[in-house]
Amino acid sequence: MNTQVKALIDRLANRHTLDREELLTLLEQRTPEAAEYLLEKAREVRHAVYGREVYMRGLIEFTNYCKNDCYYCGIRCSNHKAQRYRLTREEILQCCAQGYALGFRTFVLQGGEDPFFTDEKVAEMVRAIKQAHPDCALTLSIGERSRESYRLFRGAGADRYLLRHETANADHYAKLHPPALTLERRKRCLRDLKELGFQVGCGFMVGSPYQTLEHLVDDLLFLGELEPHMVGIGPFIPHSETPFAGEPAGTLELTLCLLGMIRLLLPEVLLPATTALGTIHPTGREAGILAGANVVMPNLSPTSVRSKYLLYDNKICTGDEAAECRACLAGRMDSIGYTLAVSRGDYPSLSTGCPS
Repeated sequence: MNTQVKALIDRLANRHTLDREELLTLLEQRTPEAAEYLLEKAREVRHAVYGREVYMRGLIEFTNYCKNDCYYCGIRCSNHKAQRYRLTREEILQCCAQGYALGFRTFVLQGGEDPFFTDEKVAEMVRAIKQAHPDCALTLSIGERSRESYRLFRGAGADRYLLRHETANADHYAKLHPPALTLERRKRCLRDLKELGFQVGCGFMVGSPYQTLEHLVDDLLFLGELEPHMVGIGPFIPHSETPFAGEPAGTLELTLCLLGMIRLLLPEVLLPATTALGTIHPTGREAGILAGANVVMPNLSPTSVRSKYLLYDNKICTGDEAAECRACLAGRMDSIGYTLAVSRGDYPSLSTGCPS
């Protein structure tokens, strides 16, 4: 292994920071041997903070309507082949009840930016779920809203908010989104959420069209600046009904490298092994856990709608019942020496907070 690369990995593991040139060197000069060393260090940090527990988040994809037209996304408003749906309040509560019985203590309400779900409708859903399951954490992942909207959701009882920034480079952001969407606004939303007391998750795609290693360094530096409680990254996977249908997918190798770097950069971060990892490789989620991740997000959505919430092609687990998803993941985690935890999975530095 290149001695400079080894020294940089050691410095990142010990000091949890590198400058721009050092991060770029790590990415440019990565080798299989360096990756093995990096992920070994990431596991050491992950075990020191979280042991071998893996936290579960029950994902409820409650609407696939979206007013946005992001160039990479399968539920973009221009995809007229998408089969649109919205879950009712009763269906959402039923998903939560089923998840609770299976040991889930965090629910994630995720959807497109659907104008049908007004601020008050969202707040009412939050109140109903928190009333039914007061010992659970509730995460929202419904895109960009106003500061006052976020304040309303927080007051209703929402604990966490996930808003992937997708890329921290403004020029790259403009190549992935229509002109009405800007990185400046996305970052402002993330800062509003933190200031309002949410525990915040951001994240980005690996291998998205036009992405360079310099863009990924921008992402890592932004994470160090924002200090989110959760970071969700996954490989870009094309969807057939988008402008990027013919683009290559991101790689498992680079995604795992970045997971390891993020674990060393933010030792306490909640870091999912995403469904997209499992989509590009049969044991991708296990590899993600072994790269320093400590969260999995099984799907609690009704099987009748799962195949309709397709952000990318060939998504796994669209036909499984919730109990099947949980049992499958439990077996997969056990096979690599980890266990699914029946807990909210809180961020360790926040004794009374509710991290994302």
